[in-house]
Amino acid sequence: MRKRWLCPSGKRTGARRHERRLRTAPASPRRAGRRGPARPRPQGWVRPRRPRLFAQAWRDGAGLRLALASCQEGRKRWEMASPVLGTPGSLWPWATTFLLALGVERAVALPEICTQCPGSVHNLSQVAVYCKQTSELMLHARCCLNQKGTILGLDLQNCSLKNPGPNFPQARTAVVIDLQANPLEHNLTNTFHGFTQLLTLVLPQDVICPGGTNAWVNIISYVDSQICQGQKDLCNSTGNPGMCPENGACAPAGPGFLQCVCADGFHGYKCMRQGSFPPLMFFGILGSTTLCISILLWTTQRRKAKTS
Repeated sequence: MRKRWLCPSGKRTGARRHERRLRTAPASPRRAGRRGPARPRPQGWVRPRRPRLFAQAWRDGAGLRLALASCQEGRKRWEMASPVLGTPGSLWPWATTFLLALGVERAVALPEICTQCPGSVHNLSQVAVYCKQTSELMLHARCCLNQKGTILGLDLQNCSLKNPGPNFPQARTAVVIDLQANPLEHNLTNTFHGFTQLLTLVLPQDVICPGGTNAWVNIISYVDSQICQGQKDLCNSTGNPGMCPENGACAPAGPGFLQCVCADGFHGYKCMRQGSFPPLMFFGILGSTTLCISILLWTTQRRKAKTS
């Protein structure tokens, strides 16, 4: 870029040369074709220059105030153009709405077993009666949930189910389950393995209670359904304390099921090994053995490849 120096009179030499060229040189045809024919200028006409107010104000020490004033004015215009996002205080409604939407989405995300059958819990079912007894429990779709989202009741009556389905283990924490008015299989013993909290089970009339009469305190039969009430603890009713090993204890595992649990500090076959499982030593021996076998196979195969 060509440098320009200020004359003693304060004008730029380049500006004066440009003004003289405008007075003498004719208008270019390109510019004339774009803007029309050049207007005649009187003799001695000089192009007026814009006053450099900002530079002069900066020299006087008021440049910082002028810059701050222009920034504030621009911010006010932006706030007026966008009143929703203008001030930080107006962001709170949007943030609150977003959080509420997240909460609703989390509340709607029920376990799949609760939405397996369309509809809601029947008003006269055992699940509805149990859920309405406590104010902390809530009814959602076909389930009765607590505040943590744990299933305490499941109502799948009149859903045309031949079997409870693969999602049924999600209701292992249920206390009340209603499966009446469904063409279920006659033997559901293996289906309720792990349902240790189950106290009331409503089944069709032709379906046997899981575990039989020895697994329930009371079985009530009606015309179209039967209720299995009070799951028994088979560990106390068997009367055989020697069924579990010395370092193990009997524990219920659902209606008609029991299991032997090793005591603290014991593990392995018949709870005969003491101490915790050594994962470091196990994986160390396994890794070193695998590495040695891999090196041996690599060397032998390489020799065969060279000889061939």
